[in-house]
Amino acid sequence: MSPAVEQEGDLLDIDPIWTTSRTARQIYALGEVEKDITRLLSLAASSISLLTFPQTDEPDDNLPQGEERSEQFVLEVSEYFERLDSIQGAIRSSLAHIRHARIAPSAINAPPPGFIPPSLGVGLPHAGNTQSKKNRGLQEERIERDAWKGILQALSRLKAAQDAADQPSQPSEADEMQE
Repeated sequence: MSPAVEQEGDLLDIDPIWTTSRTARQIYALGEVEKDITRLLSLAASSISLLTFPQTDEPDDNLPQGEERSEQFVLEVSEYFERLDSIQGAIRSSLAHIRHARIAPSAINAPPPGFIPPSLGVGLPHAGNTQSKKNRGLQEERIERDAWKGILQALSRLKAAQDAADQPSQPSEADEMQE
């Protein structure tokens, strides 16, 4: 689990939306668990590569040789077990939160058969759920929202500039009477 989540008072390096409630922090922690699982699998793969005979290494594998190979294996296995322990702690914490919140099991619905989660994590639900928006995560939704806000601000500034430019070009009634 991320150090930012372990200490509830020190959440400076994450988006403020994840600090709004204990549930939000738990959801963030589960997102970090997902990242840790990816790293765990990567560590397992590289550890197995280090256990193979050096003669079977490909030239582009960049694996250490001799004693360095054993030392690298020890480092990667140590990190593997640290990650595994942190994943276990985060999952237990989330389960304890669910129990503490007394969330009924019927409220936690399983995904439909054949459901494939988006690669970028949980996203916002869409009424239309069009194909282009189907695999977008929360970060992509925020980027789109901010882009639309930026477009609105730019158009508002452009309209204000055009209105300001149109103001002096219109002759006033006093100017017309002088002619």
